[in-house]
Amino acid sequence: MATTFRACKSCSAVTEDTECNICGSPTSREWQGYIIIVDHTKSEIARRMGIETNGKFALRVR
Repeated sequence: MATTFRACKSCSAVTEDTECNICGSPTSREWQGYIIIVDHTKSEIARRMGIETNGKFALRVR
């Protein structure tokens, strides 16, 4: 069975759970694109997206 990834509606973190493991908000199956942040302290993209931790994040969540 294929894994269905979901994205948090609040912080955009990508997870397999129905609840975000970073902020606790609900997740959605409707999301597009993702980025992997390795060092959020040096990442311009993380700063612009408001990401304050390393990990996988969706670019757009519905």
